[in-house]
Amino acid sequence: MKFMKLSWAAIVASLVLTPWTTQVQADGHTLLEKAMAGETVRIGFANEVPWAYPGEDNEPLGFVNAIATGILTEMGITNIEPVVTDWGGLIPGLNANRFDIITGGMYILASRCENVTFSEPIGVFGDAFIVPAGNPKGIQTYDDIRDMGAIIVTGAGYNIVEVAKRMGIEDSNIMQVPGPTEILAAVRAGRADAGGVTFFTARSLAAESEGEIDITDPSLLPEWTFNWVGIAFRHEDTDFVAAFNDALASWIGSDAMMAAVAEYDYTASQLPGDGKTEYACANR
Repeated sequence: MKFMKLSWAAIVASLVLTPWTTQVQADGHTLLEKAMAGETVRIGFANEVPWAYPGEDNEPLGFVNAIATGILTEMGITNIEPVVTDWGGLIPGLNANRFDIITGGMYILASRCENVTFSEPIGVFGDAFIVPAGNPKGIQTYDDIRDMGAIIVTGAGYNIVEVAKRMGIEDSNIMQVPGPTEILAAVRAGRADAGGVTFFTARSLAAESEGEIDITDPSLLPEWTFNWVGIAFRHEDTDFVAAFNDALASWIGSDAMMAAVAEYDYTASQLPGDGKTEYACANR
């Protein structure tokens, strides 16, 4: 096990000096105490290439998993168990204690901040649409979809459902499916005119389609649709979140982190900059 960068003394001192109230688990120990004692920490994610997805034997792949597991290792936590579920089951699964952390690559949104506590951001990202090759309907924006009465397909629980409704697209024109595989299939089959996903996911799906799919320009979408991504925890695990954020502060953007995410095309342009979770929870 890698040497623990955050000593128990430092953690305990930080908790004494902060006003948080930490709720212990049923056995009388917090998640942080259990993790530091070597007990298993379960990370939950869906099959979202290149964000977070399972490899052989559910190996946690993707740049969000690389960042999260790197931070956990910096904390001295290496007993990690991956749990794979549908995107829509991530927040319910976390709060039902089926896993301890969501590493799926969630946007920090006000609606989600009500149900989970996010770490500080690990990146900032935009969305895009996938459309049939040549973009026959000329779809570039939500306005285009709304005005022509087109069908948009996206994932159940994706932020794009909220955005599409906010932009005036009728519920009947928003198709919700489990995830990227089904989004791509719907566009390929002509059941939907455009698929709403993150730009990173769109790029992956376009490559998978072997020329059948094009990607729209993400810069044409409203600025308020660009979002920060965080790692999600149960509200009661405040001591763990505090320790995680301490480790994140030194890990984010480091040479070691950038090397770990390079294969997934995460670059310095995705780093969160001055973005803060408090701001994102209030403004997204």
